[in-house]
Order: sequence, then C-alpha cells, then structure tokens
Amino acid sequence: MAETKSDIHLYTAQTPNGIKISMLLEELGLPYKVTAIDLQKNTQKEPWFLEINPNGRIPALTDTFTDGSTIRLFESGSIMQYLVDRYDTEHKVSYPRGSREYWEVNNWLFWQMGGLGPMQGQANHFTRYAPEKIQYGINRYQNETRRLYRVMETQLSKSKSGYLVGDRLTIADLACWGWVASAYWAGIPLHEFPHLNAWVDRIVARPACEKGRHVPKPHTALENRNKTQEELDKAAAETRAWVQQSMAEDAKK
Repeated sequence: MAETKSDIHLYTAQTPNGIKISMLLEELGLPYKVTAIDLQKNTQKEPWFLEINPNGRIPALTDTFTDGSTIRLFESGSIMQYLVDRYDTEHKVSYPRGSREYWEVNNWLFWQMGGLGPMQGQANHFTRYAPEKIQYGINRYQNETRRLYRVMETQLSKSKSGYLVGDRLTIADLACWGWVASAYWAGIPLHEFPHLNAWVDRIVARPACEKGRHVPKPHTALENRNKTQEELDKAAAETRAWVQQSMAEDAKK
C-alpha cells in the first residue's frame, strides 16, 4: 500500500508551475496544507520563504522526512520526483524506478523544465507583458513554443493511451499541462494541434486534476480559448506594471 502519512505543506500560486504540484497531490490522494503566496506583494522574497526556497520562486514544499526532521523541496520537477518516489508506491502516476518507462517519463519532465516552460514563459512575456511590442521577441518565442507543441503533438499522435508515456497519466503529463492550457495567453491557438488539444481536455476531465488545478485559487486559463487577442491584452495590462516592477527589483539583488 502507498505511504499516506505525510506532513506536506505546499507554498504556491496560480501559475503553470504551481498547479503541477497540487494536481499531483490530488491524483495521489495525499493530504496537504496550502499557503497561497501573493506574487504581487513579493511574498516569495520574504526571509521566511527564502529559508524554504532560496531562489524566491514558487512552488515550494515542506514535509516531515523519514528521519523525523523537516525537508524542504523547491523547483517543481524536483518536488514531483520526490512525491512519486516517496508516496506513489503503487505507481498510480509513475513507473517503477529503473524501468524503460521510468526513464521516458524523466525525458519528458526534463524536456518541460528545460524547454517548454522557459520558452513559453518568454512567449508570455513578449506577447503580454513587455512595455512595448517587440515583434522579433514575440516571433522568436511563439515559434519555438509552437515547435515544442509539435513535438508533443507527434508523441501524442502515436500514443494508444492518450498520455505522453505508456498506459497512464504521469508526472510528464502533469508537468506540461498547465503550460499547454495557457497556450492562448502566449498567443498560440491550440486548434493547430488536435491531439494536444484533446489531451488538455482529457486531463482536465479527471476529477483529481480538475480539483488540483484550482489551488490556491480558480484556474481560468482555459477560459482564454473564447477571448479575443484584444481582450487578453487588456487583461495583461492590469498586471504589466507589476511584472516590470518585479523585474527591476530582482535586478537590484
């Protein structure tokens, strides 16, 4: 039986990286506490939070380790690996360590951490948050995000299960989902990628994923499917000043 005793405390915000962890925790059926981090107030830069994640980013997580002391986890991929290695002994969303599928999941997890997240993050920035429209930046990162989407589209087109690896949902899917669900925010319509679009809906149809995506507050990215680019730009304008201020503060440290 899976180890269900835990003292998990998740520090998170409503971002693609943040909801990876809450979706995983819900899929595993693990109890956990949540502290919502207010990014606009720079709560993630406060000394108490930096003790948990010295990089000053969400998500972060603490737990009581096997030795009885607190363990801190930061970086979403590291947190996901910790949770499945320690708690997913029945391999609900993972595969046995050392199996072929285990390493394939790792491939996609690191692919997301090193490629999809950073590239789409830049697409988001240049498309929505830059103080001026720099078409080169928009084209560069939207095109690279599209390329990465095509990689997923090809993988899913060959999948019998409809998931990235093997016969089940894994942390490979959960790591990528929040980013792809935000495609319209990056200015990329998902109808260009039919298998990927269906995969987004397939995952959100899972009750645990549906619950987890709304932690710590409602997830609204899928609503952007029905909004015009003008409406999305207007929504971005409300936070553009904060993004610029946060960047300036980071540069001083």
